Amino acid sequence: MADLRIALLNAAHDPADTARNFRREVDADLAEFHVAGGELPDSYDFDAVIVTGSRSSVYWDDEQEWIAPAREWVADADRRGLPILGVCFGHQLVAEALGGTVDDMEEYEIGYRSVAHDGSDPLFDGVDTEFTVFTTHSDAVTELPPGAALLAENEYGVHAFRRGNAYGVQFHPEYDTRTAERVTKRKDDLADDRKATVLDGIDADHYEAACEAKRLFDNFCELAASAGPSASD
Repeated sequence: MADLRIALLNAAHDPADTARNFRREVDADLAEFHVAGGELPDSYDFDAVIVTGSRSSVYWDDEQEWIAPAREWVADADRRGLPILGVCFGHQLVAEALGGTVDDMEEYEIGYRSVAHDGSDPLFDGVDTEFTVFTTHSDAVTELPPGAALLAENEYGVHAFRRGNAYGVQFHPEYDTRTAERVTKRKDDLADDRKATVLDGIDADHYEAACEAKRLFDNFCELAASAGPSASD
């Protein structure tokens, strides 16, 4: 799939680590745009789009003026039929761009957790029905976009959906242990004992189990390749 050209909308405030993770896992030509720094593509001439995670919340429009343009760009990309994959914040941004709702959970889901998918979608081909992933979020998609299908969930709520060529996944299939540790350590609003428990769980066994979910990237690239030629202005 290396001939695919994918727009990587990097919403991380410190983008280097995020870019490293996606470049390692996605077998495609990634054109990176630091959307949290105000960068957006000036065209839709791509085979697909990936929207990354972020420390921001999608409803912080008044505080962070880059969010609304990013949401509108994603909405336009969807109207043009571009395959889209949103991860964590990206999952929530895609949901809002397509007409869904995102709310504060008033709690954290963080650490290696179990999620179950329903087996209905090729995005999860080769992934066990119940699988392990690293999660870190305090917002959630509370209402799916009109016409969207719920694909995966756990006790914290929606973990994957699809509408047309647009997907969102709440968890982080791109994470390595270095990133999981760094993200956990900076959660200053977590109780020390819970943070310690999460850090203790970031080990080789949990990471190996979570590697199964990385299959999503190959599956998404295959879906993008079969969707047809790039959209354009």
